[in-house]
Amino acid sequence: MILNKRKSVDNRKIHLITYSNADSVISDQFRTIRTNIKFLMDEKKNSVFLITSPGIGEGKSTTAANLAVSIAQQKESVLLIDANLREPIIQNIFQISNETGLTNVLEGNTLLKQAISRTDIKNVDVLTSGSSVLNPTEILGSDAMMNLLNEASARYNVVLIDSPTILRSTETRVLANQCEGVVLVLEHGKTELESAIESKRILELAHANLLGVIINDK
Repeated sequence: MILNKRKSVDNRKIHLITYSNADSVISDQFRTIRTNIKFLMDEKKNSVFLITSPGIGEGKSTTAANLAVSIAQQKESVLLIDANLREPIIQNIFQISNETGLTNVLEGNTLLKQAISRTDIKNVDVLTSGSSVLNPTEILGSDAMMNLLNEASARYNVVLIDSPTILRSTETRVLANQCEGVVLVLEHGKTELESAIESKRILELAHANLLGVIINDK
């Protein structure tokens, strides 16, 4: 673990309501989602889930971060991976450095355990997106990514992947096929029905296991 990556967390509370206001209605809704996922995990102790959305700005990253906190509050160890190599944001939510992360591990420049950042939230670790790359689809679809997920799932009870949007990024379809389940985030009043239906169709073509849909009402 790289402990010196931790910085001030003041701004984080704006986004992580499950951390700053654990008794709120929204936090309770995340606990419901967490419980549903636990049931879907069946008897498995370690699982990898992907969080995506049809379009940009529909709240999937914030959802992924809050879900990670909610699961960790049940004393489950969680690794949140930012696989949105085109527009990473998880480092901003947790206010940590993105100098070393996912791409650096996949390119063989560092080890997974050295790229992981510990957050101030107990049981929540983060693997940021890392250095910019020109080939996000190829690098996320590589054997190195599969090996990384295998290693991560062996270290943590739950691995959550914040991925690019399903309709605009082919790498999400590749990742979805490598996960136990996919959670689709829609934004109330923004996500069009046609986009939601098309997202479901694409996930089915990718042989992904769509666990459910979260309606984000900003």
